[in-house]
Amino acid sequence: MRIVFYLLLLQLIFVGVSAQSLETATGIVFEDLNKNNVFDQGELLIPNVAVSNGTDVVLTDENGRYRISVGDDAIVFVIKPGNYNYPLTENNLPRFFYNHKPKGSPELKFEGVSPTGPLPASIDFPLLSNGVTDAFSILVFSDPQPYIEEHIQYYERDIVEELLGESEHAFGITLGDLTGDNPDFFEPINKATSRIGLPWFNVIGNHDLNFDATEFKYNDESFESVYGPSHYAFSHGKVHFFVLHNIMFPNTFTDYFYVGGITEQQFNFIENSLQHIPKDNLIVFFMHIPLYNIPEWGTTFLKEHRHRLFDLIKDRPFTFSLSGHMHTQLHHYFGANDGWKQSAEHHHYTVGTASGDWWSGGFKENGVPVSTMSDGSPNGYNILHFKGNTYSWDYKAAGKDANHRMRIYGPKKFQTGKTNRAELYVNFFQGSEKDSVYFQVGGGKWNPMNYILEQDPYVASVRALWDQAEILPEGVRPSGPSVSKHLWKARIPRNLKAGKNTITVKVKHGERAFFDTFDFEVVDEKLH
Repeated sequence: MRIVFYLLLLQLIFVGVSAQSLETATGIVFEDLNKNNVFDQGELLIPNVAVSNGTDVVLTDENGRYRISVGDDAIVFVIKPGNYNYPLTENNLPRFFYNHKPKGSPELKFEGVSPTGPLPASIDFPLLSNGVTDAFSILVFSDPQPYIEEHIQYYERDIVEELLGESEHAFGITLGDLTGDNPDFFEPINKATSRIGLPWFNVIGNHDLNFDATEFKYNDESFESVYGPSHYAFSHGKVHFFVLHNIMFPNTFTDYFYVGGITEQQFNFIENSLQHIPKDNLIVFFMHIPLYNIPEWGTTFLKEHRHRLFDLIKDRPFTFSLSGHMHTQLHHYFGANDGWKQSAEHHHYTVGTASGDWWSGGFKENGVPVSTMSDGSPNGYNILHFKGNTYSWDYKAAGKDANHRMRIYGPKKFQTGKTNRAELYVNFFQGSEKDSVYFQVGGGKWNPMNYILEQDPYVASVRALWDQAEILPEGVRPSGPSVSKHLWKARIPRNLKAGKNTITVKVKHGERAFFDTFDFEVVDEKLH
């Protein structure tokens, strides 16, 4: 009995200590009419707004007030409704969180959060009215990944400057690898991106981590010091966006340095958030590492974590997810064999990157590396269009006309007749096996092209120039070609008349069609 008594006593002491480490954060959410970030007389308190500590999600009461528990390493943030915006910092980052770390971050190579001191009496969140709109577009960047200051200049010159003064889009987001293993570059990359003039959200990537962290909860300390929570959520129109931190580091699951996955805290956060989101809203997940696995790489995302995420949204008819990380561009459609529990597939889009093939290759006219990705995609960014709970997408090649949707590759000159083995390739950058591609010679009939899984011969030809050069070209050696997931191929007709010809290519992409042309010359076989 005495042993049982002491065990009970120890348990009570432990519970008491745990309870003492938790505090209750409270505050209000209000409409900041004069945009001074302070609640003033005459400004409106907003009820039924979600506030979170990263796990729990509570709603403000009829007086706009919330109460939520916090520990001594917590971030409290507001989840804006679709008809409000966040106020912004001078670098156009959203003001939506409060870091509560009384003792600050642990000592790490790169600076984390400074000690915040005691919990404030009231943590208030201002929101700005943006009117109700269900149709909007956003910019999606990924992997600018600067390793040196010159890379930030490339990013600014090649991506940012063509978007200066952009007001057509509601906001932008970067899907991780904001830096190349150097959190000190967060500020200069933010300053560059802020020139666009849009509210800008950010996802943490594997190259944004504190790699000297010994526990997962400390791997984002530098990120938190600048951007706040590394997982969070917000709504815009009829779309609810979840931002996930899906790099498991330190990795206790596989024998690689890190692996894609989702923490228990984030699963709880998603589940608690979904209770407050209407079923007819589109749910969009932003993350860095793709949800699918790459067979030749082994386990890159934990299968059991993907299945658990799919369980949480199995009764959500409108979902979409995006990632970066790969420095190639592809669409993956999850079905029953992948653990998806709905008849309609789940669409996951791995977008092209700002840095392309890590700022490699020769140079463009603006002095920025060509940096064509190994699948043939040019470096650039995506534009997502939302209307209600539907979406569509466009890929914009950096420095190119908006109509530059594809690259056509074929011989510039070849012979007529049966010895002709001329082949035509079309790389439709934003495409997938769900698209259809056709070609015609002159004004002839439309011929279907075959969707293939091959290397883009254009990328192979560029790499060959480097391999065979007696004098190395300027710039950084590009990667070799990889299998492209947006490539089509056809044999050019044999019996064409000698002379100059034009091939027209048509891509059917959903309800839209895109066209481009390719010029070549046919030489009479008898003359050679």
